[in-house]
Amino acid sequence: MITTKLNRIDELFSRLRKGNKKALMPYLMAGYPDVETSLKLLLAVAEAGADLVEFGIPYSDPLADGPTIQKAADSALKNNINTNIVFDLVKRARAKTEIPIVVMTYYNTIYRYGLEKFAKNAAEVGVDGVIAPDLPPEEAGPWREAAQKYGVATVMLAAPTSTDERLKKVSEASQGFVYCVSLTGVTGARTNLPTNLTDFINRVRKATGKPLAVGFGISRPEQAKQVSEMADGVIIGSALVSLIAKAEDNCTEAAKEYISEVKSAMDS
Repeated sequence: MITTKLNRIDELFSRLRKGNKKALMPYLMAGYPDVETSLKLLLAVAEAGADLVEFGIPYSDPLADGPTIQKAADSALKNNINTNIVFDLVKRARAKTEIPIVVMTYYNTIYRYGLEKFAKNAAEVGVDGVIAPDLPPEEAGPWREAAQKYGVATVMLAAPTSTDERLKKVSEASQGFVYCVSLTGVTGARTNLPTNLTDFINRVRKATGKPLAVGFGISRPEQAKQVSEMADGVIIGSALVSLIAKAEDNCTEAAKEYISEVKSAMDS
């Protein structure tokens, strides 16, 4: 039986839309800088004003990620993190927060774990959605069926290079929101936003009425504010992961302060 119940992601965007607000969606690597601190960071950014957290399950060959997140993934793997530990961290987080949590990993991780088992275990611990950047809509059917059965959203990625026909296909396959990749290439903080971002977002808007979240390259509060004026969500990954690396023992407080600043800029 496929569940059609609204999950936390749908409820979040519905609530924000009514208040004319936009979602701040930070990315954290599970197990980085260590297992317990990654849980503290998840709870800290939720407390600081994040609306949804992307929690990365590290993978040895993260083709969509730039050097900052690759390095974090490598450290997390050295900390012996695995999918079951990530699910346990989400379960523990659920005792303290109801923020939507979307795990991000690569399809091989899901496939080797088992599609049905991954979806079931994810749902049981409180995961709301899954992002697998290397899973195209044409090959996503078996996973989407398993995920829908347990009420887990499958978030698909749309790229600026996609044709209008492709954007429609991606949007139709996506649940919760569509992840709009702001630029070609890998993740990483950029000095400036792409000049064609507005046109790209408008193209995706024509393909779907689902919420659009923009990621890749956003680092500064003013950039987040700018993106929030055209999209429904702002995803910040590499800039936050880099800050965590530099702050070392003070990383939880540094992350809270940074997320609070970004959220304030978006809400101003």
